[in-house]
Parts: sequence; C-alpha cells; structure tokens
Amino acid sequence: MERRVALIGIIVENANSVEPLNKILHEYGAYIIGRMGIPYREKKISVISIAIDAPQDVISTLAGKIGNLDGISAKTAYSNVISSD
Repeated sequence: MERRVALIGIIVENANSVEPLNKILHEYGAYIIGRMGIPYREKKISVISIAIDAPQDVISTLAGKIGNLDGISAKTAYSNVISSD
C-alpha cells in the first residue's frame, strides 16, 4: 500500500477537547513521525502540527476525526513523497 508524508495543522480553541484529541493521536501513534504543540496563552488557543507517514485513507480519517471534535480545526498538507510498504 502506498504511503504519503503529510502535515496536519490543528488549532485548539476548546480546552475540553484536548483529552479526546490526545486519545485520537495516541490511536494513530504508529504513523506519527513527530508532533509540536505551541500554546498561545494570550489568545487562549493552542497550535499543533503533526507530521505523519501513512496511507492516504488513514491520513484523511485521522484529520476528519480531529476536525469533528468541538472547538478544533484541522487542515492537511500533503507532500509529493509517496512510498510503498
């Protein structure tokens, strides 16, 4: 199966959704290359970036689950790097 490298950008505006977000990210941990979170205390939000190497459908499913959480937005940028297992 073909895998792609992508970046999922996440904006957290509802602190109550952090725990469900972390559970989802843990569920997909095998695909996550790295994660960086930046709290923006002045605006009471957090900005998180997730680097991922996974099949296209896994990336889309993960981004969809994240985006469905209350007060969380997610957008995905795909690289042109495609590899086979």
